[in-house]
Amino acid sequence: MKICVLGAGAWGTALAINAAGRHEVSLWARDGAQLADMRAGRENRRYLPDTPFPAGLGLLGGSAVDAAAAADLVIIATPMAALREQLLALRELRVPTAWLCKGVEPAQGGEGIGLLAHEIQAQVAPGLPAGVLSGPSFAQEVARGQPTALVAASGHAAVRQALVEAFHGPSLRVYANDDIVGVEVGGAVKNVLAIATGLADGLALGLNARAALITRGLAEMTRLGMALGARADTFMGLSGLGDLVLTATGDLSRNRKVGLLLAQGHTLAEAVQSLGHVAEGVYCARTVLQRASRLGVEMPIASGVVALLDGGARPEDVVAALMGRGPTAELG
Repeated sequence: MKICVLGAGAWGTALAINAAGRHEVSLWARDGAQLADMRAGRENRRYLPDTPFPAGLGLLGGSAVDAAAAADLVIIATPMAALREQLLALRELRVPTAWLCKGVEPAQGGEGIGLLAHEIQAQVAPGLPAGVLSGPSFAQEVARGQPTALVAASGHAAVRQALVEAFHGPSLRVYANDDIVGVEVGGAVKNVLAIATGLADGLALGLNARAALITRGLAEMTRLGMALGARADTFMGLSGLGDLVLTATGDLSRNRKVGLLLAQGHTLAEAVQSLGHVAEGVYCARTVLQRASRLGVEMPIASGVVALLDGGARPEDVVAALMGRGPTAELG
């Protein structure tokens, strides 16, 4: 199988490295200087240092459309903010395509709402057979061949099958799922919740608090997903509970790191700048809450995160507001 990965960040690079031993894989970089550096050093020193490229991994620049033209499977490995542009460029393709980003696009215009990735695709590239590859995964571990499980979600059986054939292997299990709404909601909301658990850890609130935030956060995620048409059982799977636990507790989690730094007194700008990578939860928290509000879905943890990110509350205020809420049934 010929696979083209569009985007040479950490996650796109890791998947390309993982699959290169079994398939003909090309990694495309937008930045010419980064491409030259990768060709010279045979590693991605900017985003995934100390991880050599396999001998068979091809490196491409120039037009993304040209790079994807000969592929049997195209993987879009850009941040959420660049997905619309990339899908628009690929709209005439008819080969299976999947994105890796997890988040919600900011609203387009004053009256609009932020869209999930599959909603963007329906707008700008409706003829493209597409889906998402998601689940609990840190790029470094996938690149090193450590055991990982992902979920391939799409309404197209051919896309699900192509993703399984491409990436299922000795160190990577890929499960198919046709609930793309649930998989994308899980991938977006877990980033917001990870900021909250990082905040709790940074304030040394204890393991009880972390467990409560993860559990109640899962309830928030599920409520929003079901209001958007997802299945409840999806949130007990890899893209829901699995990704939430990893992102909320793992030391490699960028979103958790943001919460930790905010708890230590850093500004949001300082926290984001220190990462060197995109923390999608920072950019989609307000949009997640906007979608929830329009649907009448209560998300108190996400609300606290937004208040913190907007500078309207201190870390201690967010904790006090959550603990001061009135009692309710656990499933409410």
